[in-house]
Amino acid sequence: MPDDPKTPTAEAAPTVRRRADNVGLGIGLTIVAILIFGLQDAMSKMLVQTYSPFQLAMMRYWAFAAFSLVLVMRQGPLRQAFRSASPRLQVARATLLVFDIWFFAAALKSVPLAELQAITLVYPLIVTLVAIPILGEKVGLFRVATVTTGFLGALVIVRPGGLPIDWGVAYAILSASFYAIYIALTRKVSSQDSTATSMVYVGAIGLVLTTGVGMFFWQPMDLQSLGIMLLVMVTSTTAHGLMMVALSRAPASAIQPFNYTALPWGIALSYLFFGHLIDTVSLMGAAVIAGAGLVVMERERRLARTGRVAAPQAAEESPPH
Repeated sequence: MPDDPKTPTAEAAPTVRRRADNVGLGIGLTIVAILIFGLQDAMSKMLVQTYSPFQLAMMRYWAFAAFSLVLVMRQGPLRQAFRSASPRLQVARATLLVFDIWFFAAALKSVPLAELQAITLVYPLIVTLVAIPILGEKVGLFRVATVTTGFLGALVIVRPGGLPIDWGVAYAILSASFYAIYIALTRKVSSQDSTATSMVYVGAIGLVLTTGVGMFFWQPMDLQSLGIMLLVMVTSTTAHGLMMVALSRAPASAIQPFNYTALPWGIALSYLFFGHLIDTVSLMGAAVIAGAGLVVMERERRLARTGRVAAPQAAEESPPH
């Protein structure tokens, strides 16, 4: 994840500025960005064995807050960006994203990278469920069946003899859940507030909250760890920057499915960095989750065309971490 943190939406880059021959570029940039996010997660997994998830989240937010605030100030006065029609919802969604990152970092400590990526990819399925009370959407039998299938895939991963059920798994599920509610609230405020407003709230509230908590968990870093942390901060902002460019070159609906490349990247990086290879049954469960998520995304894309569901903001199409 940010997962996540916001990036400009289609409203900031009119459709007329997009050309069909740029869709390939957008997809390519998305795949590279997802790889960089994966590298960031691998480095974070190394660090979280020694340092608190709260300290790591705080330092990551230092970089992202600087990135988001500078970007917003380039678009207009910062005071104007803070003007929101739904300030409470903006604060709530920013807080949810912080909790998502905290729980994801905590899960990294014990859950293998490949399995963690698979479990957190249930978030589009959770979005379908939380959209009922938050957005007032009606979910038909087809989507209920698809969501159920996806959750069964998650159960395959944590089956007896598979991934041990511990606090790490609980943290992974909580991470996906908080991110899903964040997305639902983002869709709710997107009809009232600009992208700049949504982005500045995420950066500012996240900076205050993570620093306010992380300072109590501060532990001095040796030079090697500090170097890795700096790489995490650089790769985080770089990946979000690439996603921002990708979303300016192609519609979110075109590049959104490629967020699922996080799974093969996670499998490869888990093996390269930690010598862990996901087992065949867990891989099948991960494939079920990915398949169910893609089906839900495609159906929501079609329904959005008819106005039957809220169209997702392009900004939320980047992965949660």
